[in-house]
Amino acid sequence: MQIHKVAVIGSGVMGSTIAAHLANAGIPSLLLDIVPSKLSAKEEAAGLTLEDRKVRNSIAETNKTKLIKMNPAPFLVPEFAERIEVGNLSDDLGRLSEVDWVIEVVVERLDIKVDLFKKIASNVRPGTIVSSNTSGISLKSMVEGLPESFTQYFLGTHFFNPPRYMKLLEIIPGPNTDPKIMTFLSEFGERVLGKGVVIAKDTPNFIANRIGVFGLAVTLQEMLRSGLSVDEVDALTGPVMGRPKSASFRTVDLVGLDTFMHTANTVAEGVPSEKENFTLPEFMQTMLKNGWLGDKAKQGFYKKSKGPQGKVVEVLDPQTMTYVAKKSVKFASLEKAKAAGSLTEKIRTLISGKDAGAEFAWNVLKPVLVYAANRIGDIADDITGIDEGMRWGFNWSMGPFELWDALGVKATADRIVAEGGTLPPIVEELLAKGYERFYQKDEAGQLSFFKEGDYHQKAVSPYTVSLKQAHKAGKVITSNAGASLVDLGDGVACLEFHSPNNSVGADILSMIHKSLEEVEKNYLGMVIGNQGKNFCVGANLMQILLEAEEENWDDLDFMVRAFQNGTMALKYAKKPVVAAPFGMTLGGGAEICIHSHAIQASSELYMGLVEMGVGLIPGGGGTKELAVRAMEGVLPGIQVAPDYFFAKRFEAIAMAQVSMSAEKARQLGFLRDHDRYSMNPEHIILDAKARVIDLARNFRPNLPTKVKMGGAGVRATLEMALYGMREGHYISEYDMHLGKKLAYAMTGGDRPAGMLVDEQYLLDLEREAFMSLVGEAKTQDRIRHMLAKGKPLRN
Repeated sequence: MQIHKVAVIGSGVMGSTIAAHLANAGIPSLLLDIVPSKLSAKEEAAGLTLEDRKVRNSIAETNKTKLIKMNPAPFLVPEFAERIEVGNLSDDLGRLSEVDWVIEVVVERLDIKVDLFKKIASNVRPGTIVSSNTSGISLKSMVEGLPESFTQYFLGTHFFNPPRYMKLLEIIPGPNTDPKIMTFLSEFGERVLGKGVVIAKDTPNFIANRIGVFGLAVTLQEMLRSGLSVDEVDALTGPVMGRPKSASFRTVDLVGLDTFMHTANTVAEGVPSEKENFTLPEFMQTMLKNGWLGDKAKQGFYKKSKGPQGKVVEVLDPQTMTYVAKKSVKFASLEKAKAAGSLTEKIRTLISGKDAGAEFAWNVLKPVLVYAANRIGDIADDITGIDEGMRWGFNWSMGPFELWDALGVKATADRIVAEGGTLPPIVEELLAKGYERFYQKDEAGQLSFFKEGDYHQKAVSPYTVSLKQAHKAGKVITSNAGASLVDLGDGVACLEFHSPNNSVGADILSMIHKSLEEVEKNYLGMVIGNQGKNFCVGANLMQILLEAEEENWDDLDFMVRAFQNGTMALKYAKKPVVAAPFGMTLGGGAEICIHSHAIQASSELYMGLVEMGVGLIPGGGGTKELAVRAMEGVLPGIQVAPDYFFAKRFEAIAMAQVSMSAEKARQLGFLRDHDRYSMNPEHIILDAKARVIDLARNFRPNLPTKVKMGGAGVRATLEMALYGMREGHYISEYDMHLGKKLAYAMTGGDRPAGMLVDEQYLLDLEREAFMSLVGEAKTQDRIRHMLAKGKPLRN
């Protein structure tokens, strides 16, 4: 069973962004929508009629065009839009025979869906997978009366919005779904689409929306009861409680009030016994009537405007239905919680306080814990589905059962009972067995979860590896404070960074050489990867600044040489080295990657040589390597001046460009044609390991080569562009100074165009420019500003 092409029916925001994510995964799609009932003014002016194909496809075409302008961008690169072909439901239903999977994403009305699935059933090839992206309508009711040959391939696939960025994919079996289809699509969702897949039951709102919307409804009710304000509630229900920064009401504004209310009403209507839980306050109906839908209407629970002093943020007062100034939130329990250490300590501190903030926090957390525990067997088969659903779908740091464990199941249960509450059966069963946690780990780090009176080992994806477990299992070959070399098995080792922020310092550089020595003796090759928040944010800026302030120029020069030696050692290693970057891969992190033999990145890769933002040029070989790649673009026999290729690589450094995807990193020159990326970031270590094994079969180390110089002519072109930008006030005088230093180093200094030099000559130019800049006051000001504010200074 394979999926080569998909049809997405319904081209609204959800349908079109699903098609965009399929395009990201390399899967072309046919995006279909209805034929418009009348011409637009533009179409009338062009003399078109309702019979013209352009008009008949216009709804899908318009929605496809909107994708390019969306923020955040649904495509890895805009060019992927070419993988989507548009059509209409009147003319193109017959083309469903071309596809392997049909995804329905039309309006949430049962009669429309029933009619559509009858048409789909008569047009698809036998064995075509068909799914609905509904978030509330019963799957069973959609396909009643349709033949078993169709319904055994029918199921629910609930993507979360936006599909490119939200990890959760809920897969729901229909009334007759073949288990093999569930298994296949679950693996396809994880492996090809990069999703965290959770199997849900055919109940209203499935798992994540059921729990998440319940939690928001409870929060609304408790806010009105307690008299707290919208901004006070968000301060209490954000990161300090393990929730995203958008907390409660900023989340509703982001999602859209209309969407949130529709989701709540779906449960209220679909589960009459829970109607009271999902009944929303009257003031929200007023918001809906007023069109205060959140960000898309520019006002919701929050309203942003421009005042004399800049941006003004106001919050809704539900009692008066007016907007008031956002205030500073102060609760003693909240301040203590923020100062606590781990997230577990923060939540415990918050809910154990004695003020109104602590009371509110407990009164919204308790019902969510109880509600989730009462849904086992109803919306999910076990606790893992609920916890993963909330982490992946609502960006909670801990799911409800992980929270039970963090707070202590017995202590939490005792408090609930003392307050007159009733414990869920699964909690009573756990405690009756004498157990204290819903999850437990064995010595090897294998996770088990409580189900039906006992612990069951949690299945582990065959495509993932845990470096943390490898440490516990004694797989560390050698290590220091900043990095470790870990045995991945099958003759492959992994160089793992674990310094603060994974920044590159002397310990990591030392481990590069130590690791290569070990790998060249005893292993097939090496992966460079880790499982931190980001791959690497660059060199240790604080150390660079301190050395510069102390005028320890010899020490700084030694540091830069050491960095260059480290990256060059990777480039000319005798065994294959594959870098596995993800997230932010900046400065020195990018330099390490581009000197590896190959890159196996995460599709969500934010890579860039950003040193110009702190008044420097890349000094760990990055300037040299992009100059080398610029000249690689000038192919023998093709009459293209090197200016173009140099301009692209020069711009990537001079503008401190950061890729917003792995495919964009390829366009910027950081990834080469043979470099690859994985859609699922959790797979990149094992994918990189497989790449090492593949390269090792017939590996030939890089040999030192001579590099052609761009020369003074190319440098003049680059400097001319800098001059134009300065005259247009796009860059500062100091930016222009930095740009000239970069141009000089990239084009070969005083050497004539076309002259062949070795890489060390370019490295020396790079290092000299770096050293001259690090001593300048304006560069040091830029470094201080970056360290203090986390953003560049334009001086």
